[in-house]
Amino acid sequence: MNTLLDAVRTGRCDRVTTLITPLTDSERRAHLPELTSLRREIRSWDWSRRWDAEPTLRALHLAGAACHTGPAAAASWIAARDLRDTRPHDTAPLAALLAARDRAWRADVAHRLAARTATVEDDYPLIRALLEGTGAPAPTTDGFVHAWARATTTGTTTGRITVPAGRRPRPRPLRIALREDPCTAELVPHLFRTAEPAPALTRYDDPRTPGRWPAELAHLAAEGTVARHILLTGSVNRLLRGGRTAHLAFYTDLFDVLDPTTDERAEHTADWIALAADAPSPIAARAQQTLTALFEAGRLPAGRLAEMSAAVLFRPEKKLVRAQLVLLGKALRRDPGDRFTLLPATAAAFGHTDTALQDKALKLVAAHLRPDDDALCADLAFEAEQLGPALRRTAAALLGAIADPAGDQGPDGYEETLPAVPARRPVTTAGRSLAETVELVAALAKTNAPTAEETETALDLLVRHAHQDRTALAAALLPALADRHWAGPDAGLADPAHLSAPELLAAAVLGRLAPADLSPHRPAGGRGYGQNCIHDALRRVTTARAREAALRVLTDPLPFLLATPTWDCGTLEPHDLISRLTAYDRQGTTPAPADFAQALLRVRRDPRAAGAAAALATPEGRRLADWLTTGPAATPHTRRVTDQDRGPRTWWGAERDTVRRVVLELSEHLVIQQEFPAVFHPLGRPRTGTPHCWHWRGQERAHLAVLPQDRETQAVWLLPELTECAIAEDRGAGEVLSRLAELDGPAGPALHLAVATALGARHAEDRLAAVDALLVLAARGELDTALLGRDLAELLNLGTVKPNRLADAARTAAATGAYATTWAALAVALPAVLTDGPARGAGELLAVAADCVEHCGAGGPLPEGLAEAAARKGTSQLATQARRLRTALTATTG
Repeated sequence: MNTLLDAVRTGRCDRVTTLITPLTDSERRAHLPELTSLRREIRSWDWSRRWDAEPTLRALHLAGAACHTGPAAAASWIAARDLRDTRPHDTAPLAALLAARDRAWRADVAHRLAARTATVEDDYPLIRALLEGTGAPAPTTDGFVHAWARATTTGTTTGRITVPAGRRPRPRPLRIALREDPCTAELVPHLFRTAEPAPALTRYDDPRTPGRWPAELAHLAAEGTVARHILLTGSVNRLLRGGRTAHLAFYTDLFDVLDPTTDERAEHTADWIALAADAPSPIAARAQQTLTALFEAGRLPAGRLAEMSAAVLFRPEKKLVRAQLVLLGKALRRDPGDRFTLLPATAAAFGHTDTALQDKALKLVAAHLRPDDDALCADLAFEAEQLGPALRRTAAALLGAIADPAGDQGPDGYEETLPAVPARRPVTTAGRSLAETVELVAALAKTNAPTAEETETALDLLVRHAHQDRTALAAALLPALADRHWAGPDAGLADPAHLSAPELLAAAVLGRLAPADLSPHRPAGGRGYGQNCIHDALRRVTTARAREAALRVLTDPLPFLLATPTWDCGTLEPHDLISRLTAYDRQGTTPAPADFAQALLRVRRDPRAAGAAAALATPEGRRLADWLTTGPAATPHTRRVTDQDRGPRTWWGAERDTVRRVVLELSEHLVIQQEFPAVFHPLGRPRTGTPHCWHWRGQERAHLAVLPQDRETQAVWLLPELTECAIAEDRGAGEVLSRLAELDGPAGPALHLAVATALGARHAEDRLAAVDALLVLAARGELDTALLGRDLAELLNLGTVKPNRLADAARTAAATGAYATTWAALAVALPAVLTDGPARGAGELLAVAADCVEHCGAGGPLPEGLAEAAARKGTSQLATQARRLRTALTATTG
C-alpha cells in the first residue's frame, strides 16, 4: 500500500491529496515527524539533486501544509523558502485541501501569510482563496496591497504564480477587474497608506488613458464605488508624507484626473501651504499653482497668502520665489489694505541669495508702501538688514535708518573674516598603558580605513611594549585578537602579505611570523592594486616600516620608532627626532632604515636644529643635519593641456568622449631615488597619476602622512582624481584636498591648481571641501589669489570647471566673511566667461562677484568683457549682474 511518505518522495501531489483528505486532525499530525525528517534530509542534498527533486518539494510543501493543524505552524510551513522550487506552482490543490478548515482558521492563516513581506506576492492567490467565504476583512499589509494592485492590473488573481497548463484564465481589463473584485472598496484607501506606492500603480504614460490606474480610480469615484473624498484626501496626505518625486507623481496625476472643484481644493488649503513650503520642487510648484488658483477664485485670504509667502520665499528655487512675488503683487494691487499683512511676508525675500530677487521684493515694497505707514516701515527696516549693501542703501532711503549687520561697516570699515588656522593635536605614545595598546590594536584589526594617527600610535605602542615585556604583551593580545584567523591557538604561521601594519607587529609579538618572511629582500606583496597606483606605493612605505619593526621584534627589538609623528597631520618636530636618535645612541640601538627614511620625510626642516643633529656624531645625526639645512625645495613638475578619453571603454567598441584637461608631470626626485631605501623609490619617480587607479576609497587621508612636508607632490598625485570629480561622476577626493591644505611645505602652483579644480567639482560635498582648503590657505597667508584666479580662468576655458558650480563654491566662501579673498580670485577669472561670448552660467558668477565687491568695497579696473556685458540690452541675469558689478566697482573707485 502506498503511504503518504512514499507519495511525497515520488512527487505525486494528486496521491498526497487523496491520502490526506479523509484523515482526522490527529492522524494528520501523526505524519508531521516523518515529513519534518524528510525536509531536513532535502536540505542536505546538493544543488544538482535538489533540481531533480522539485516534484518532491512540491509534494512535501502540500503535505506539510495540510498536516499542520495550528494556523501559525501551517503559515510558517507554507511560507518556508526551502520548500519552494524555482518554478511557478499551482496553489489550487493546497487551497482545496485547506478549504475544509473552519472559517476562523483559514482567515488566521491568510492574514499570517499576508504579513510575510518576502513571500506575500507569491502567496497572494492562496491568500485570496483562503479568505473566500470567511467574511473576514482583507489584509492591509503593504505587501498584500501591492500584490492586489499587481494582480488587478494584470486582470488575474494569480500574480506571478501560474495555473496548470490549459487552464490559464484570460486577463480582464482593469476596470472590470476592479468592479468585480469584492475587496476593491476595502483596499483602495490603503493604496495611499503604504510606505511606497505599489509598483503597478505607476505603469502608465498618460494618466487619463482608460485602463490606467488614475483614470480607473476616478471612474470608481464617479460611479460611487469609492468615495471621492477618500481619493482626494488620500492623495494629499500621501504627498504630505513626502518621498522621492518619482514615487509622488502618481498621487499628483490622480489629483489632476479627479479635477477637484474649488471647494475641494480649498478644503486642503493648509495642506497646500505645507507642500509649498517643504515638498520637493515639482510638488511645491503644483501646490503653488493650486493656491494661486484659489487666490484668483477669491478663496485665499490675505493671512493665508502671507503664511504661504513666508515659507515659499525662503526656498532656494528662484522660479518658485519669482512666481510668489508675482502673486503678492497681484494681491497688493487687488486690495491695498492687505499691505500690513502681505508686505512683512514679502520681506522674507530680502534674505534670498539671489540679489535680483531681493531687488524685486524691495521694488514691490516700494510700490505699495504709503508715506504714513511708520510702524510698517519700522518692521520692514528690521528685515531689510538682510539685503546686500547696495540694496540696503536703497532701502534706507525708503524705510529710514537700517542697522548694518555685524562685520559690514561699509567699504572704509570692512574687515575680512577668515577662519582660525586648524589646531593640531599632538600624538602621544610614551606612558600609555598596556591595556590602551591592546584596545587600540583590537579596534584597528576590525577597521578598513584607520587614520594615520591611529596607525602610527598603534605601531609605536606595540614596539614600546614589546621591548619592555613581549610576554606580557602577547598574553594581553591573544584574547583580544582571538577572532582573527591568524591569531588563534591552532593557527600556524601567518602570511604577512595579508596583514595590515598593526596586525604585522601583533602577529610578530604572538610568534605567528617567521623572520625569513619579513626579510627586506623579500617582496612585500599585500593588498595593493599594481605598482602604477601611487596609493599602493604610499601604502607599501607604511607596510615596509611595519615589516621592519616586526622583524626587529623577533630579532633585535627597538625601544620605540623614530618616525612616529609629533602632530596628527604627520609632521615630526626636529627636536623630537634628535631626542630619539640620542636615546638610540645611548642604548646602542641601530636605527631601522625604512623608519629613519620615513622620519626624514616627516621632519619639519628647521636649519636652527641642524647643529644639535650634527652634535650626535652618528651617521644618522649627520644625515639629519644635512637634511635640515637643505630646506624644502620646490617640487619640479611640468604642466600641459592634453585631450584624454572620458569614462571607461565601451564593450561594443564605440568611441569615448574626449575632454581637455590640465596634466601635471612630476620630474624625478633624485635624492629619494639615490639615498632612500628601495620601497621609497616609487615616490621619487616621474608620475602624472592615473584617473582610474584601483584603491580602497577612504585610505587616502592616511597616506598624506607619508609626505606631510610636501603638499606640492601630493597635489600632483591628487589632481587626476579631482579632475574626474569635475568632469565625471567621481566624488570624495575633495575631502583629501581639505586635509592636504593643512599640511606643511610650499603651497605652490600644483596645490593652487588642485583647489581651483575642486571648486568646480560636480558634487556639493567636494566643492565644500575645496572651499575649506581655500580658506585654510588664506588663513595661513599661503593663498595666491592671482594664481588661483589664473588657474580658474584656464579651467573655465577648457570646460573642466563650469561657471554655475564655481559660483556655488564662491558664494559659499564669500558667505563665511571672505569677500575680499573671493573677489580677488574671481576678478582674474571673470574674463574667461565674459570674452568670446558670455558662457552659460556667467550671470551667476557675476552675481557672486558683485556681492563680494559690495561687501568689501574693492576697486580697480573693470575685468575684461564686463563693460560689454553691462551694455547688453534687456533684463537677463547676465546683463543685470554685469551692470550691478560695474556700478559697485565704479562707485568704489570714484
